Amino acid sequence: MAERALRGTRLGATSYENDRNTDLAPRQEVTYDCPRGHRFSVTFATEAEIPSNWECRFCGDNALMVDGEKPQEKKGKPARTHWDMLLERRSMEDLEEVLAERLELLRSRRREEQEHMAALARQRQSA
Repeated sequence: MAERALRGTRLGATSYENDRNTDLAPRQEVTYDCPRGHRFSVTFATEAEIPSNWECRFCGDNALMVDGEKPQEKKGKPARTHWDMLLERRSMEDLEEVLAERLELLRSRRREEQEHMAALARQRQSA
């Protein structure tokens, strides 16, 4: 491979073509303003659809086109919470029943722990 490489040139880094006898596509320059005060221009083809916003090349914020219409806010769905999804699957009566079962389970565990601790205390006193 080294034998085939051209010496003294940087292939790919420099173009050896020139602009003579070449018709460039018609272009237009569009200016954008960043909320942080940056102003920059982007070149587009004249038949291209011009976006109303563009990423600022200085800070990365969303810059808006100068003298352009502001993009319309998209209507989004309100965020569904865990509670909303739970209410879709169960009725309030079901939820109250499950709550009562879980509370009874917790209370029974607490009673068992208290009985166990009382038994340990009695063993220590008798020893």
